[in-house]
Amino acid sequence: MPVHPDLAAFLELAELGRLSGATRALHELPVDQAREVFEQASDILDPTPPGDLQVTAHQVQLDDGQVLAARLYRPQGAQGALPVIFYLHGGGYVVGSLDSHDSICRRLAADGRFAVFAPAYRRAPEHPFPGPLDDVRGAANWLAGQAQALQLDVGRVIFAGDSVGASLATVLAIIAAREPERLQLQPKGQLLLYPVTDISHERASHQRYAEGYLLETETLRWFYQQYLGTSGRADDWRVSPLLQGDLSGLAPAYLAVAEYDPLFDEGLAYAQALREQGNALTLQVAEGLTHDFLRMSGMVEEVGAIYAGLLDWASARVA
Repeated sequence: MPVHPDLAAFLELAELGRLSGATRALHELPVDQAREVFEQASDILDPTPPGDLQVTAHQVQLDDGQVLAARLYRPQGAQGALPVIFYLHGGGYVVGSLDSHDSICRRLAADGRFAVFAPAYRRAPEHPFPGPLDDVRGAANWLAGQAQALQLDVGRVIFAGDSVGASLATVLAIIAAREPERLQLQPKGQLLLYPVTDISHERASHQRYAEGYLLETETLRWFYQQYLGTSGRADDWRVSPLLQGDLSGLAPAYLAVAEYDPLFDEGLAYAQALREQGNALTLQVAEGLTHDFLRMSGMVEEVGAIYAGLLDWASARVA
C-alpha cells in the first residue's frame, strides 16, 4: 500500500528541509550532533506519551565496575511481582538513548500487564563491538539479581527492542538458549521490531528504500562502521544474528517489519530462518509505515493497534 498519508506529509517536510539545506542526514553530522537531532525527533513523533506511571531511575552495576543508567516503568497502582519486558532501545548503536525511547517504554507499561525495564548501554564509536552487547548482557544479569527487590517476576520476562535494540535482544535470546551459564534470564518470548539481522551484505530493500523513508541506507553504513570499529566483523553472528547457523530452540518471537524500510528484506529473511528451524513465530508487516514506527504514536493513529497486538502476544507468552 502507499505510505500512510500522515507519515507521507512528514517525509515530504523532511525532504524539503534536506533540499533547502536546513537539515542534514544523520551520517552527515558529527556524532554528538546526530545524537541531538535523533533525540529532538522524539518530541515530534510522540509528544504526549502516557504520564500516569511509576517511573524510577536505577544504576546498574556491571562486573567490570562500570555503571549504567536504567529506568523501570510500572503501571500506576500495580501490586505484586509483575512480568517484565526487558527493553533495549534502537539507534544504530550510535544514537538513541533512554530519553529517545521513553515514549515506547511508557506505552508498553501503560497497558497495565507488564513492567518495563530499560537499561542504557554505552554507544559507538566510543564503545564499539562488543561493548553494547556486553553491557546489555550485564544489565540482564543485574536485573535477575535485583528482581525480588524491584517486585519483578523475571521467570516471566520478554526480551524486546527496536532496530539494533531488537538485534541485541535476539542475540541475548540465542545466548540464553546456547550458553545459559552466561545469562541468568530465560525469556518467554522475543519482541523484535524492525531488527537489524545481517549487516554483512545489502539486500534489495536497501536500494529500494535507500533515501526518502526516514532511515537511509547510507546512515546504516555509517552506523555499522562506527559499531564495528577495529574489533568487529560484519559476519560475526553477534552482529548479524541471521548468520548464526543454529537458531533452533529459541524463545517464541514476534517479529515486525515496516513496509518502507531498508531493513525490510533482512527482517523477512530472519523470520524465515526462525520458522525453518522450528521456532514459534508471529510475523507482522506494518504496511504503509517506515522504520521507527513505534515512536510515531503521536503522528500515526494506527500505531496504537500495533502496540495492542504485540502486547496481547507478549501477555499470552507469560500467562
